[in-house]
Amino acid sequence: MAGPLTGVRIVELAGIGPAPFAGMVLADLGADVVRVDRPGGQSVPLAAGHRVLARGRRSVAVDLKHPDGVAVVHRLVAGADAVIEGYRPGVAERLGIGPDECLAANPRLVYGRMTGWGQDGPLAQRAGHDIDYIALAGALGLVGDADAAPTVPLNLIGDFGGGGMLLAVGVLAALLGVGRTGRGQVVDAAMVDGAALLLSMTLGMRSAGMWGDRGRNLLDGGAPFYAVYRCADGGYVAVGALEDQFYAALLAGLGLADDDTVPPRTDRSRWPQLRARLAAAFASRTRDEWAAHFAGTDACVAPVLDPDEAATHPHLAARGTYRRDGGVLQAAPAPRFSDTPTGVPDPAPEPGAHTDEILAELGYGSADRDALRATGAVA
Repeated sequence: MAGPLTGVRIVELAGIGPAPFAGMVLADLGADVVRVDRPGGQSVPLAAGHRVLARGRRSVAVDLKHPDGVAVVHRLVAGADAVIEGYRPGVAERLGIGPDECLAANPRLVYGRMTGWGQDGPLAQRAGHDIDYIALAGALGLVGDADAAPTVPLNLIGDFGGGGMLLAVGVLAALLGVGRTGRGQVVDAAMVDGAALLLSMTLGMRSAGMWGDRGRNLLDGGAPFYAVYRCADGGYVAVGALEDQFYAALLAGLGLADDDTVPPRTDRSRWPQLRARLAAAFASRTRDEWAAHFAGTDACVAPVLDPDEAATHPHLAARGTYRRDGGVLQAAPAPRFSDTPTGVPDPAPEPGAHTDEILAELGYGSADRDALRATGAVA
């Protein structure tokens, strides 16, 4: 697939969640990502067509506990620009494919590591998932209604925003560094670090006294003019009328512009009353009626859509934001490039679908490949 990373070879040691997301992003951008899968299975038991995170890569099935399998990875690494892995700290080293071995084989290599807690620190060896990492990083406690438990924001903050995306950025930055210095390095991407990084603006507002308890602030649903409202049909609209001119358009659209009984939005003590007035107004029509009513205005009102609805929305459809591959809805590659446009990613292959092809590229002859299969080192 064409893209700005065409010609870059990346080896992905298969895992789940954030590291595969980084591999998908890099492959979407045009890199030749070779995924090293385990023979005979996969961590997430989905058919190939449904494994969106595995799209766009070739797959070689290698037993990393077999010395001949490790030798295959060493050959891959010797000709690669980067490696990404998401093992618990120390696992790659025990397998013989850690940074020391790989950088010895290829001093220009970028070795990207993805963990929840990081490569060091008291919790480095402890198990965890997105919800644990964002909880400890201080992010989870800021999300949700004021009078309820924190809301779990899918696994967007830890796994993907503060995890896989940060790993991809780190790998790209290190690759640029190789171009200047000729030396590779290790990238330690930790979800706790990434979740904290994503809080940067909020932390600034908090230190300035502009952010208080959960659910009572400008951007967390506390402000009635930056919130979600239920409509007559049970659907919802999202309101983001922060600036004065957008708020004026909101009130005009709701028929409240000249109503002197509407509480001023600058008086936080009256936010509950203002929320009640806005809620009553939005409850008078359906979601789609409000969407049509506010279309073409700058009131910053949008319908809350599910992914299937989003894919058919005229704006997203015109941009091709979503696409279907074998009936499976998935996001198209992003961002977009003027000179090196990305193409349509290949669907996710079955693990080991390209084993022969990749081994041949590495210089293994037919007899060598048969011998590796006979030992179980590859599949």
